[in-house]
Amino acid sequence: MQYRRLLNTLGAVMAVLASHAFAQSYPVKPVRVVVPLAPGGATDIQARLFAQKLTQSLGQAFVVDNRAGAGGLIAFNFVVSQAPGDGYTLLATSPGFTIVPALYEKPPFDAVKDFEPIIIMSKAPYALVVNPAFPANNMKEFLAWTRANPGKLNFALSGIGTAIHLGAVWMEEAGGIKTTMVPYKGTGPATQDLIAGQVQAAFANVISAAPFIKSGKLRPLAVTTAERSPVMPDLPTFAESGLKDYEVTTWHGWLGPRGIPQSAVKVMNAELNKILKSPDVIKMFADDGGVTLGGPPETFRKLIASEIERWKQLVKVGGIKPPLD
Repeated sequence: MQYRRLLNTLGAVMAVLASHAFAQSYPVKPVRVVVPLAPGGATDIQARLFAQKLTQSLGQAFVVDNRAGAGGLIAFNFVVSQAPGDGYTLLATSPGFTIVPALYEKPPFDAVKDFEPIIIMSKAPYALVVNPAFPANNMKEFLAWTRANPGKLNFALSGIGTAIHLGAVWMEEAGGIKTTMVPYKGTGPATQDLIAGQVQAAFANVISAAPFIKSGKLRPLAVTTAERSPVMPDLPTFAESGLKDYEVTTWHGWLGPRGIPQSAVKVMNAELNKILKSPDVIKMFADDGGVTLGGPPETFRKLIASEIERWKQLVKVGGIKPPLD
């Protein structure tokens, strides 16, 4: 009996030492960072920025691997089912990660159980913008007009089943309004039609919309985050405008597959938290209308779980079906 206890004790000690050794040496080879979107977008740009900084600080190459398609399912499935859970394949993602489990009745993965959160990196708002000819100068007037004219406002969507789409459904539900949602294949054509007056309103990235706002081609009414945007501090939030608890953001975070060593999670979380506090990174996000977040993995875990439940409710309310992508 004593011999067995001794073996158990030695086993526990060896496990602790092995974990400590892993943490001290990780990473010892290149790390793949899977991005579920095509190159050039915000998620990809941020992933490449942090991959470069991690390469410099940890001494191993962090290589971005774009696996776009099917609303992120291709990348998510790859990380879950094909990548080894050894800490050398990570996922850099955005709200699509929490939308997929809400859109599909039987998603091929469990976003909560099959992934290990590492860190929530940043968030940024959308702005509700309207064509200047639309008779509303603020959110109160916008809500009043749409309530008095149900279904007459054409609201542009830059995609089906996106955070923008779900945010529009939430706006309708919280504001007691009804719009006619017009889907587009991307932000570009939606913005063009909004400026031309073919549609009257849309959600827009605060930075990409800024030139059109400054030139008077678009009028901003409110931002979708819980706090005001540092880029447009005079714009009220949806919550300030009467839509209680409303918040829709575009965020970015990193995860690993289930089974990733906790020591690798600790190394990555600590290193990314350091990077997020550097002045150049903070300024970059501020210039893009966002803020850096960071914190422990548990913060990200709670966000993922809460967003999935929120999206499920809105998918049901809006009768949204998965896109045919």
